[in-house]
Amino acid sequence: VQLQASGGGLVQPGRSLRLSCVVSGLMLENHVVAWFRQAPGKEREGVACASSLPGRTYYADSVKGRFPIVRDDAKSTVYLQMNSLEPEDTAAYYCATDHRQSADYYCSVGRMQAEWYAYWGQGTLVTVSS
Repeated sequence: VQLQASGGGLVQPGRSLRLSCVVSGLMLENHVVAWFRQAPGKEREGVACASSLPGRTYYADSVKGRFPIVRDDAKSTVYLQMNSLEPEDTAAYYCATDHRQSADYYCSVGRMQAEWYAYWGQGTLVTVSS
């Protein structure tokens, strides 16, 4: 299983950016996908996840209403549309997935932790600065 993330960059506060993650090696439609981020000196935190169950998504409070996660199973791709970016959003962003039903279940009920995901992309850096 491989994940390829892209779309990061330098952006001014208040602007938008869209991250993409292409997943290969498994049938994405049957698995959960997620985005995590890690800022310098901080632990990795969950940002958003999308269960294989239609409409079942979870968002961290810090991004709720600003960062919709969208999955396109036909393209085996998941997107993170980041709107109204703030300097506090500066971090390396990672996409992740897992083949087990447990991670999918937990996402569907509003929980996500990095240790529940076995497969990770390489990370894409987002810097929000004026």
